[in-house]
Amino acid sequence: MNRIKIIIITVLVLVFTAGIILSSSCAGAAGEEAAGEEPAEEAAGGAVTLTSLFMSQAGYSEEDVRNITDEFMEANPDIKVDLTFVAYENLHDKIVTSLSSGAGGYDTILIDTVWPAEFASAGFLLDITDKVTSEMQEDIWPAALKAVVWEDRIVGMPWLNDVEYFYYNEKMLKEAGFDNPPATWSELKEQGEVLIEKGIVEHPFIDEWAQEEALTAQYTQYLYAFGGEFFDEDLNPLFNQGGGLEALEFMAENMQSGIINPASTESAWEACRNVFSQGNAAFCVNFTYMWGLANDPDESTVAGDVKLGLMPGEVVESATLNGGMGMGISSKTKYPDEAWKYVEYLSSKDVQKRYAKNALPIWKSLFDDPEVIETQPELVNMSKEQYAYIVNRPIVPWYSDLSRAFQIEIHNAVLGQKTPQQALDDVATVARDLKEKYSE
Repeated sequence: MNRIKIIIITVLVLVFTAGIILSSSCAGAAGEEAAGEEPAEEAAGGAVTLTSLFMSQAGYSEEDVRNITDEFMEANPDIKVDLTFVAYENLHDKIVTSLSSGAGGYDTILIDTVWPAEFASAGFLLDITDKVTSEMQEDIWPAALKAVVWEDRIVGMPWLNDVEYFYYNEKMLKEAGFDNPPATWSELKEQGEVLIEKGIVEHPFIDEWAQEEALTAQYTQYLYAFGGEFFDEDLNPLFNQGGGLEALEFMAENMQSGIINPASTESAWEACRNVFSQGNAAFCVNFTYMWGLANDPDESTVAGDVKLGLMPGEVVESATLNGGMGMGISSKTKYPDEAWKYVEYLSSKDVQKRYAKNALPIWKSLFDDPEVIETQPELVNMSKEQYAYIVNRPIVPWYSDLSRAFQIEIHNAVLGQKTPQQALDDVATVARDLKEKYSE
C-alpha cells in the first residue's frame, strides 16, 4: 500500500470517527468503531492497560499467547494487556485502519515480515533501535532481524520464527534408486524424471503457486537459489535478468514437463501438504507446521517415510523463505515503556524456550540447548542448518502492490500464457511506476 492509499484511509477513518469523538464524554478515547479496540488507558489503581493485536492461527496458538500474556501480567501487576485476535487475512487491513485513526489504535501489533517497511514509512511504528541491544542483535538470526529494519532503524522485534523446509518421501526415493534428496533444483528435475519413468509417482513435486502471496513467496526462493536479486541499491529491477529470469524459466519448464504437479497453480501451503501426505508427491516445500502433521498417521498416509532435507540451491547452496513475524509498537502509544516490556517478554529466551515445540526460537543460541533440541530433534537440527540460508521478499514500502504484480505475471508464465521474460519485464514496469509514485 503506497502513501497515497494510506492518506485516503486515514481521512476516511477520521471522518467516520469525528462524530463519535465529539459526542463522547471521553474525548481522548476511541471506541471499537474507530480502531477495533479501546486504546491503552490507565486502569483502576494506577495500572496501565495495553491493547495488543495478534492473528488467530499458525505458530503460537491463541491459547499460547493468552498463557504467555497471563504470565506477563502476573509478573507485572501494574500492566494489564487486552488481546484481540483476527485471521491472518484480515490482519494487515485491521492494523492500517487502527493506526490511521486519530485515537492511535493498538499499542502492540503482530506484523508480517513483508509489512515493516510499509508501516514504518507511514509513521505507524515506534523506533526501538535503542532497546534491542547489540548482544540481542548478535544472537538473533540475521535475516529475521533484517526483515524488521527500515532505513537503518529497528521498527519491530522478531518473534514468530519460521522458514520453509524441503520435505521428501524417503521410501519413494529409495525405490527410484536414490540415497539422498536433491541438493539442487536441477537434481530435483533429474530425480523427478526417474520417479516418473519408474511409475512411482505421476508428478514428483507439488508447490504453492496459486495466484496469491504464496506465489511471490515461492518465487523468492527460486530467485535467490539461482543467484538472482530483486533490486539494486537504487531499487532498479534486477529480477527480469540473470538468476531471476532463470528461476522463472525453471518453474515454467518443469510445469510443462510434468515434474511439477499442475495442481500447484491452484495450491497454497495446506493444499500442498494434503497432496504430499496422501502419497501423491515425492517432494514438497512447506513451513514448520507440516512436520508433525505429515508424520501423524491420523493425518498422513506416508507417516514414517517423511524426511527433511536442506532446501535445494542452484548457484548458491540453499535458499529458504523467511516466513517469520515480528512485534511492533505503535508510534502513538501512550505507554512505550510498558509496551516494550511486554514485547520483550514475549520474545525472551525463557518464553521462547518453553514454547519451542510450537514455534522455534528467534535466538541462535537456543538451537544448541538440549531441552529445545529434545522437543523435535530432526526439525531443530535441520533448522539450525537451514536458518543460515534465510532470504527475504523485497523490503519496500510498496510491497503489497508489487507482490500482486508478481502473482499475476508469474502465474501467466507458469501457465504458458506469457514467456518468462515478458512476464518479468511487465512486473519490472510496475515496479518502476510504484517506485516513482511513492517518491512523489
